[in-house]
Amino acid sequence: MDTTTIFCESDEFCKEFEPQWEQHLLESSLKQRRRQGALCLSEIMTIMVGFHLSGYRTFKHYYLNYVLRYQRDYFPGLVSYHRFVELLQGSLVPLCCFLTSRFGQCSGISFIDSTKISVCHNRRIGSHQVMAGFAARGKASMGWFYGFKLHLVINDQGELPGVKITAGNVDDRDPVPEVTRSLFGKLFGDRGYISQSLFEQLREQGVQLITKVRKNMKNKLLPLFDKLLLRKRSIIESVNDPLKNISQIEHSRHRSPVNFFVNLIAGLVAYTFREKKPSLNIRLPQALPVVI
Repeated sequence: MDTTTIFCESDEFCKEFEPQWEQHLLESSLKQRRRQGALCLSEIMTIMVGFHLSGYRTFKHYYLNYVLRYQRDYFPGLVSYHRFVELLQGSLVPLCCFLTSRFGQCSGISFIDSTKISVCHNRRIGSHQVMAGFAARGKASMGWFYGFKLHLVINDQGELPGVKITAGNVDDRDPVPEVTRSLFGKLFGDRGYISQSLFEQLREQGVQLITKVRKNMKNKLLPLFDKLLLRKRSIIESVNDPLKNISQIEHSRHRSPVNFFVNLIAGLVAYTFREKKPSLNIRLPQALPVVI
């Protein structure tokens, strides 16, 4: 993705967001100097999103070896690496709002899944202090971990209509009603979302939850179209993989909880800029029936 394209999108957003954000900030009794920084908010967001699209494994190497060397024409007011890390903390709220502004539209076919975001190795859980009070021990399909869970919802074109971040010990079914508030039609998930109460709650919201059944459960009669889409539920794994292996949203080098969330949200924003997303390619009048 071109740096100019990312900057134009983020700058257009910041022009509308910053005036409204400043109106809702609490006033302080202390006198503070309001000097214009060397880097504006949209430039900080562009650099962070560009990192997650670059393929670099660490942001420090990306900033020192690429941004400072080759992108001074794009960002004339570049600061040192340590100063940029300090500036990142002020971009968390704008990045969250920028992410919601880039959510995709629901098409009536959605897929939901959760993935672990571990913040340290299991052997160092007792000595880990950075995320104390935020992270928690949880269990995923690959075993126990310490960190958070990222709950994602995608549509049939791989776009993100909903995202939720919870502690690692939160049940996968708990955030589903909140993350699916803007959805309608059919929602496909794995066996971890089986719950009669959740099914009825989503049905009141206009969403039909469809999952596979466990071995000790009676088989359900599903339309052929739903069975075929249920087999395609693994498409959401094609979203989790690049987020972790290309965007590097999961690593154990964080030294600040705020910067951890900035890195995670920026990785999700970078995914929305990817031109090629996993898609079912079924948006044809003769192939996609009306979802009721």
